[in-house]
Amino acid sequence: MKFSVFAVVVCLTIGLIAYVLMPLFSYEAGNAGVVVVGDEVLLPLPTKVTKLVVEEAMLLRKSIREWRKEPITITQLSMLLWATQGLVEDAGFGWYRRTAPSAGATYPLEVYVVVGERGVSIGSGEFLKAGVYKYDYLRHSIKLVKEGDFRVDLWRASLRQDWVRDAPVTIVLCAIYERTTGRYGERGVRYVHMELGHVGQNIYLMATALELGTVAIGAFYDEEVARVVSVAKNERPLYLFPVGVPEEPYRASFDELAKLYEKLRSKP
Repeated sequence: MKFSVFAVVVCLTIGLIAYVLMPLFSYEAGNAGVVVVGDEVLLPLPTKVTKLVVEEAMLLRKSIREWRKEPITITQLSMLLWATQGLVEDAGFGWYRRTAPSAGATYPLEVYVVVGERGVSIGSGEFLKAGVYKYDYLRHSIKLVKEGDFRVDLWRASLRQDWVRDAPVTIVLCAIYERTTGRYGERGVRYVHMELGHVGQNIYLMATALELGTVAIGAFYDEEVARVVSVAKNERPLYLFPVGVPEEPYRASFDELAKLYEKLRSKP
């Protein structure tokens, strides 16, 4: 009897402690359905949020380097990261097909995102904590690598390209070459770069459909970017994509495109 009473007291005590402490480790932020568990942010689940069809996104795709001084939303960030390496199918046997094709499904790419101060709105006047995050494709979440606004450091590491410093977020694509070269040898290096191109176009098209802008950056000091982002030893940074709300959105139409083709066809 004494043991039963003791057990009840212990259970109640543990429950009370959990009730008090849980809000410190897990909470739902803003109105976007964002769940923060310690250093992990569970992103809003992928869904159809854009109005453009793929033809329009391809027509309007353009490199953008000037941003308004406003954040992107957590939903936009969620869809951008899903476009990089998000899941689309459980193919069985522990294999999950992703949004970009990969040679032999080796999936060598790892995705980081550098978030500036007040760079990502999560609703109700709240913002995602500034810092470097790593994308977890299985959980569709980002995990805090280190806290702070590192955009200026990334700007220096990328040859002082101002659009890196001024964008609210920058997506950093890294590769673990051994995942692919272990199967295909040196030719696997080519396959990694092909996959990088697939993902880069996904980012461009998704950003366009979300009425955001981005630009692909390959000019930077590899070791400096690796240091700023705190990548793992076997990860090599290969591509940067600053993303923001365009200062002047690009406009185009298929009617204008038709006129251009007519003009070109009329030449001898």
